[in-house]
Amino acid sequence: MNTARKERLPQLDIFRALAILGVLHVHSSSFAAGEQALHSPYYYWLNWINIFFKFGTPSFIFLSSFVLFYNYYGRPVTRSLIINFYRRRLKYILLPYLLASMGYYALTLYVNGRLTQNLGGNLYSFIRALFSGSAYAHLYFVFISIQFYLLFPVLLKLLQSSRFLIKWAIPLGLALQWGFIFWNKYELHIVEKGSLAISYLAYYMMGAYIAIHFEKVKTWLMKPWRELTAKQKGWTALLVSGWLIAAFIHVQLWYVARHFGVWTDSLWYELLWNVHTMLSALVLLYATFLIYRKAPRGIVAFLTRLGELSFAIYLIHPLLLAVYRRFRYHIPLESLTYVLFIYGGLVVALGGSWLIVQFAFRRVPGSWIIFGSVPRSLESSPREKSGYIPEERAKGFVQQEK
Repeated sequence: MNTARKERLPQLDIFRALAILGVLHVHSSSFAAGEQALHSPYYYWLNWINIFFKFGTPSFIFLSSFVLFYNYYGRPVTRSLIINFYRRRLKYILLPYLLASMGYYALTLYVNGRLTQNLGGNLYSFIRALFSGSAYAHLYFVFISIQFYLLFPVLLKLLQSSRFLIKWAIPLGLALQWGFIFWNKYELHIVEKGSLAISYLAYYMMGAYIAIHFEKVKTWLMKPWRELTAKQKGWTALLVSGWLIAAFIHVQLWYVARHFGVWTDSLWYELLWNVHTMLSALVLLYATFLIYRKAPRGIVAFLTRLGELSFAIYLIHPLLLAVYRRFRYHIPLESLTYVLFIYGGLVVALGGSWLIVQFAFRRVPGSWIIFGSVPRSLESSPREKSGYIPEERAKGFVQQEK
């Protein structure tokens, strides 16, 4: 088994940045596209933002799997490895999830005037929300990640022991995911199925497959367009065109449903979301390496820092959006001003979260308890200033494995 140190991939911070921008677009436009502005003359654009950018969460799940298998696939699954793996997740993922769940749930109760009423019932409801990722709308993603962390050692061992499973990883992931979709539609009827890891298994297995074969995939990602083979150019063009077509159809389907009330079978929405977002993850991966190679250094630095802070921004941005939305007052829903107001929410959520998180990481001791692992570029440890690099970083681990 190959235990050589893996090359660190700084490009992945740019991937995180693009994914968090997708999440912010969806969340900032959610009320407008889903409820408030259905009859606005600008509704097509608002719906387009809300549906096109739905690649954020699936792309994070794909990246999480890629990072884990990239770093661990060549290493034997030992007791020490498993203990260290779960120690980091407990410290940098589970603890922030617990605190965020408590904070958002308490805030929701306070806003609704129920914080001091029926304390026993509130505690029971909170525990249920904690174990379903529903303490606040966005926390389902962290709950899904925790489920995959629990499964990871088993999946790692299975893929290490079987070339057959590696070869068929993506089809098997799709089969299990869609088997659950059909089972849930016709028998289980679980409303919050999006909080269950199996709903994203295809993305996870695709991340594992690409990580295991990364030495082959890297030639496609690293080379300039002119140096790609004709076959690579053809597959790249097919990927991008297929992605754009799937995204357009996905947007149109939701526009017709929301704006005109013409709904179709739920499986079509599921299928188009699946195709659109799986292709998005691959397009983002290609775009990430292209941006890192070709974009001005200022843009690369901006996106890299955004990617480093993405987990913390993900945790805190809904709070800023909730406060911002209270200032809409009497802006007419049919006006262009309302569209600008929606974009303003995105800017506030991104900029405000960024400032808060970066300040906390730089100035507040123990901020990792709330926001997760501190990015290397913001650490102020004397050991790191003196050039000391912890062993796990020397091995090329990528931070904030979402």
